Amino acid sequence: MKKALTIAGSDSGGGAGIQADLKTFQELDVFGMSALTAVTAQNTLGVHAVYPMTAEAVVKQIEAIGEDIGADAVKTGMLFNAEIIEAVAAQLRNYQWQNIVVDPVMIAKGGASLLQMEAISAMKKYLLPIATVITPNIPEAEVLTGMSILNVEDKLESAKRLHALGVKNVVIKGGHDENESESTDLLFDGKEFYYFTSKRIQTKNTHGTGCTFSAVITAELAKGETLYEAVCIAKDFIQAAIENHLEIGQGHGPTNHWAYRKRKSAKELAEL
Repeated sequence: MKKALTIAGSDSGGGAGIQADLKTFQELDVFGMSALTAVTAQNTLGVHAVYPMTAEAVVKQIEAIGEDIGADAVKTGMLFNAEIIEAVAAQLRNYQWQNIVVDPVMIAKGGASLLQMEAISAMKKYLLPIATVITPNIPEAEVLTGMSILNVEDKLESAKRLHALGVKNVVIKGGHDENESESTDLLFDGKEFYYFTSKRIQTKNTHGTGCTFSAVITAELAKGETLYEAVCIAKDFIQAAIENHLEIGQGHGPTNHWAYRKRKSAKELAEL
């Protein structure tokens, strides 16, 4: 049994954060664990309040897992402030965990800030140098690199700049691209660029897509997959989740975390 730890915030609406991560881990046959960094009062209409944990509380949760269960892969999501980021990075070094996936959660779907701006430098200094892969969307990549991303060339340059910060691999998600018909994610391993393209689905129900995407990568790395294969699976997983979205709530609804499993089972049955 492979084990994955998510260090992130809670989404009371169940579409993003540790709720999305744990659902994803379960769907991919990985035992999920969590260390909570903040509690949010949140639904499909937006984030109504954020209550951060103390850095000590986050550390104690990580220590409880590290001293007993261990982890084959770790994902970080919403870390909120510099103190928590520095404390989390210290614990990841302490336990020498491998397969560290950093989802630099900064802004919620409704526009609420989920990361204090002074925490950006802490992320660059403490977390990125020990990360296996970082998975920003385009606005997050712009904040981290200090450049605008308006075309493919900009996306390639931003990936190079992020890699230069010490992270081993970079995945820039294409959900915010201007392309109306396709969404292309970019993987850069420091040498080669790889593209993952899918049909763009016109829907407002995309809450938690970033969390889910990075959680799939985390689960697959925990199981021993290569990063390239993990990104392939993440792309398929999130495509199925968006195409079969759930009509829940009045705003940006969640994706369907069990769609990938059902689609895969249907395909396997059809091939019998």
